Amino acid sequence: MPDPATFFTDTEKQELVRTIRTAEKLTSGEIRLHVEERCKGDAFQRGLQVFAQLKMHRTAARNGVLFYLATADRKFSIVADEGINNMVSEGFWNEIKDTMQAKFQQGEFMLGLALGIEQAGQQLQLHFPYQRDDENELPDEISFG
Repeated sequence: MPDPATFFTDTEKQELVRTIRTAEKLTSGEIRLHVEERCKGDAFQRGLQVFAQLKMHRTAARNGVLFYLATADRKFSIVADEGINNMVSEGFWNEIKDTMQAKFQQGEFMLGLALGIEQAGQQLQLHFPYQRDDENELPDEISFG
């Protein structure tokens, strides 16, 4: 299986980073994307580990959202910190996962992630609108495992 860093084309990676940056311009929230080849076990549990490794719990408002994708195993999860998770409706993250899954089944991984990131960004904007003194607390670039 190829290196997870080559799963997306350079253009797709640029588009995903652009989508993250666009979503974050409207909110104090933070969005990250982590891509790796394999996920042994449960994707949500692995997402929790990556969330901690990336220190996403250290945002001031606890409003980080991680999109996790294991390319070879075709597993993914969304991990949201308690600040944003306590604000969204029950089932919100599953709705995003369903949207993403539908695109993934069509082989449209970049589009599925972009749609999920946009939806998360809209909720972050609603509950954590951008403030003039906001700073980007976490990198926007895709991380690879």
